[in-house]
Amino acid sequence: MANILVHNTRGKDDLERASLAFVVANAALSSGQGATVLLTLEGVWLATQGYNATLHADGYAPLNEIMTSFLQNGGQLWVCGACMKPRQIGPEQLIAGATVVGAATAVEALVSGAQTLSF
Repeated sequence: MANILVHNTRGKDDLERASLAFVVANAALSSGQGATVLLTLEGVWLATQGYNATLHADGYAPLNEIMTSFLQNGGQLWVCGACMKPRQIGPEQLIAGATVVGAATAVEALVSGAQTLSF
């Protein structure tokens, strides 16, 4: 089993890219691969409670549904701790299944062979 690391920097500012990151991650899980989504920059907002409740990019399922499916199917959701700080997001504001990580965690995944895609 391979593992992919999908890096997403987008939130409400680009719903299509934010949605596509999770569509790709779900496709990896559906094909028997491991998948982790790393949220950085504006993307960290996606992991906050209630943020994605009404977000829906044209041509995609609602973002909340795509993310819920990803987590329910065993995907890992990593949230950049350094990116949370300037946005004043605390760990208590994150959705269930989200894990705060630092740069070292992402680097470790990469050197361990994770294939990457960025949105």
